[in-house]
Amino acid sequence: MTDSSSLPNERRVAYFSMEIALRPDLPTYSGGLGVLAGDMLRSAADLAVPIVGVTLVYRKGYFRQRLDAQGNQQEEPAIWKPEEVLEPLTTVIWLELAGRRVQIRAWRYTLTGIAGATVPVYLLDTDLPENDPADRELTDYLYGGDQPYRLRQEAVLGMGGVKILNSLGHTSIENYHLNEGHSALLTLALLEQRIGSSRLGTASEADIESVRQRCVFTTHTPVPAAFDKFPRELVNQVIGADRAAVLDVTACCPDNTLNMTYLALRFSRYINGVAMHHGEVSRGLFPNYPVRAITNGVHAVTWAAPKFQELYDRHVPEWRKDNLYLRYVVGVPLEEIREAHAGAKLALLAELKQATGAEFDPSILTIAFARRAAAYKRADLLFTDLERLKSIAGHVGPFQVIFGGKAHPHDNEGKEMIRGVFRAAQSLAGNVKVVYIPDYDMRWAQLMTSGADLWLNTPHRPFEASGTSGMKAALNGVPSLSILDGWWIEGCVEGSTGWAIGKEEDLPEDHGVEAASLYDKLEKVILPLFYRRPDGFAEVMRYTIALNGSFFNTERMMDQYLSNAYTGCANHSRG
Repeated sequence: MTDSSSLPNERRVAYFSMEIALRPDLPTYSGGLGVLAGDMLRSAADLAVPIVGVTLVYRKGYFRQRLDAQGNQQEEPAIWKPEEVLEPLTTVIWLELAGRRVQIRAWRYTLTGIAGATVPVYLLDTDLPENDPADRELTDYLYGGDQPYRLRQEAVLGMGGVKILNSLGHTSIENYHLNEGHSALLTLALLEQRIGSSRLGTASEADIESVRQRCVFTTHTPVPAAFDKFPRELVNQVIGADRAAVLDVTACCPDNTLNMTYLALRFSRYINGVAMHHGEVSRGLFPNYPVRAITNGVHAVTWAAPKFQELYDRHVPEWRKDNLYLRYVVGVPLEEIREAHAGAKLALLAELKQATGAEFDPSILTIAFARRAAAYKRADLLFTDLERLKSIAGHVGPFQVIFGGKAHPHDNEGKEMIRGVFRAAQSLAGNVKVVYIPDYDMRWAQLMTSGADLWLNTPHRPFEASGTSGMKAALNGVPSLSILDGWWIEGCVEGSTGWAIGKEEDLPEDHGVEAASLYDKLEKVILPLFYRRPDGFAEVMRYTIALNGSFFNTERMMDQYLSNAYTGCANHSRG
């Protein structure tokens, strides 16, 4: 049992995220947002950044996905035991939520960097015997429950997180980083520290400004419908009328609704989108706020497959502590690139056979698509014209496709998209082999982004804020075939790091034009290059690593946050 007195108090940044992927087997994440958060904190440990992470424990996870023969998704709890993995802390704090006192404890998970520096991550937990049964369940499910459940959960994260950091001795926090709007109630906790809960309704502009100077907000969505919103009456019930009174002086309740994104915007001195284009889109959404852009990245050591790690260690051993050295992969012999990829591909296909029974030929071009199963991700764009796909496979060269991704339990459109992939797979049987991996997670992401030959991404523009799956692929020499949205606008060097589907000037609603472009690239460029000019394809793989792997990583991203977003931390960059 660890006492709070033994914890360090020199941390300067507190990073709040609704989900953080700490390791593949812990169900504390659902997808890209959580994986990004984990990658960022892993790079912070590598760079010895004085940061601490805060999230919830999620005793029943997001969910385990089961798929039947028709692609119908069933969900099961992802139950695990925090006491077997995490370090318990003795500190307990409490919040008054919905008229009840809710006690909150924390577990600690420590991330260790390449030079031994550590980043503690605190996972808040309300499953305490002193709590009401309804409150004990608040930290059970990620993105579960109804609006009252969700608001109380976000209060535990934001308000409880601030309170527990203080109780643990982290009294030197200068920057509270809100990774999306879920934790925006932490701003009220900071204001309460300054003026007291009973006086929140009298907060002055100077009081608000004092909180603004301590907060950084990263927005991850270009879709206003995705912002968390709660009726004002519910807010009063959950956090109390005294606390809610401050919302009247902050203009965060348009139409008598608390918009968590606007709360975060109002109280943050630094605001950023997660790609250059997303920054532009966000400035259009929030014209009264100065939105910058810091493009996302991925943790290079986590996502480079073992065969590629061995390759990089031989040729550019500095890459682990300075990812920019991956630039020098441009001089690595093509044959070694091919050998490393062949090993990663065999590892993927072996796991695929074990999990699904599907046998894929390693000599055939393998395309991978693995994203959250949401309508705008358009997993079905590839299947717009099944007869043309059959023709391409029969006359130009064979290809096989691996899909993965979960639909939110309440997302019927996403579930129907999965069923559509299964129907297309049946229609293409005998011409193009298609398989859907159930329960896609971080482990499968590591296998697929390194073992595929081509990474496919087909979002509906402009709804891809960034995306990071193609960045993971790039670290393993896997080029992308992708819509020009999110990060790919910055990463696409046509014919060198991959290929664009369509053009930026195309109308986003014209799915037929994009589907036709996808087929043209496959038929006229990619398949001929793969089968007839293998050295040419290997050159694309090499440039993908040298250009995109060396830049789209969280080491570079964290350096940008240190230089541009965080105060008092500039001297801590790179240890």
